Amino acid sequence: MSLDILKPLREGFLQREEPATELPTRENHVRNNLILHLHPSRVPARALRFSYTWGLGGISVVLVVLLGLTGLLLMFRYDPRVEYAYVSIQQLETEVMFGSFIRAVHHWSANFLVITTFLHLVRVFLTGSYKQGRGVNWIIGLVLFVIVLAGNFTGYLLPWDQLSYWAITVSTSLMAYIPLLGTAVRNFFLGGPQVGQAALSNFYALHVVFMPALMLGFLAYHLWKVRKNGGISQPLLKEDEKPEFKSTNPHLVNIELAAGLVVLVFVGLWAMFNPAPLGSIASPLVSPNPAKAAWYFLGLQELLLHMHPLSAMFLIGLVGVALVGTPLVDRSDRDIGIYFRTAIGRRAAVFGALLALYLVPIAVILDEFWYDLPGWLPNVHTNVTVGVIPFVITLLVFVGVYFLLRSGWLFKNEKTNHSEAMVGIFAFIMNGLILLTIVGIHFRGQNMALVLPF
Repeated sequence: MSLDILKPLREGFLQREEPATELPTRENHVRNNLILHLHPSRVPARALRFSYTWGLGGISVVLVVLLGLTGLLLMFRYDPRVEYAYVSIQQLETEVMFGSFIRAVHHWSANFLVITTFLHLVRVFLTGSYKQGRGVNWIIGLVLFVIVLAGNFTGYLLPWDQLSYWAITVSTSLMAYIPLLGTAVRNFFLGGPQVGQAALSNFYALHVVFMPALMLGFLAYHLWKVRKNGGISQPLLKEDEKPEFKSTNPHLVNIELAAGLVVLVFVGLWAMFNPAPLGSIASPLVSPNPAKAAWYFLGLQELLLHMHPLSAMFLIGLVGVALVGTPLVDRSDRDIGIYFRTAIGRRAAVFGALLALYLVPIAVILDEFWYDLPGWLPNVHTNVTVGVIPFVITLLVFVGVYFLLRSGWLFKNEKTNHSEAMVGIFAFIMNGLILLTIVGIHFRGQNMALVLPF
């Protein structure tokens, strides 16, 4: 029997099978367009090294997505009224299926986001990644870090327990020290002179609408600007060195996917074994001892124990202005993408970090048990003894560390240049801030007295 009769059937079958092969091609096309919309088509091979970026930017994006998804789920059950806020959290913890887990993921993702964005900021500074026209994106990154802090701050009150109530009370009291507008700003956020229903409503609206909108807007611009600049910063090539590139898909995409899955697993396991804290219901009549701010503001609260609040505000503002202006005062592009700039810069960073490790604890102990300038100078106004003098001393320490690094006395007569000295003073300030935060968390007991944590 001839097989020619089967040809029409075979051809018809193959024609019917063709549309099935088009769908994966179309999906690949859409997926590649999405990837190339977020990334350049090719990335430098050296940019794929995990030890260069540590994946901190991508990890932060994953945490933002987790916060958004879990936050939407929590909104279905949370009631932003003083009478029901705490009860709704209790119901989430005890009655809603996976409610405790979702709240824990949201809580820890927010806390981890503060850490990862801070470390990302440190990484960008240490590699000089704000150079070669990237100064605007550096400023956007600083704004994003402030938004992360503000987002955590506005969400801190929502459980309406003792910890959150008094932490917000302590934190917002610092606003009153802002010159001229302090009290007005504080009353605007709280909706009055104290934490109550108006404050809870304001913080809820800020947390679920205003802060996410700001975050998404600035984050989208930040990522677009990175792509516009050709990807993350890289060291300049030598004259005879040719750049090596790899395709974004699959090389970069696979790394990002693996890092994202690791973050999801880590946060999920951490949330399973560490539920989000929930104390007793908030009471304005019973103040805990000590009453501390949120942990990411404890460095500032610790600073307030050693100088006038206005001086501390000016000091933090001065550091902020210095960070914003960093691209204007550090213009050398030769060391972009290189950790600590040079070997001397690495030694300057180690020196700055170790100096802070010694000076900050010693200064805290001396101020706690010995230093008493108001008692030594009873005829001088306390604004001078508690405010002006500590502020000037702190500035002189910063300036002294900078010029000590530039002098050449530290590294066998090898003088550090301006950029390397900036790395040293940055390491000194950041490590000092971390140490003050650790002291505030673990070494302050009742009446904010200095105690041992064990």
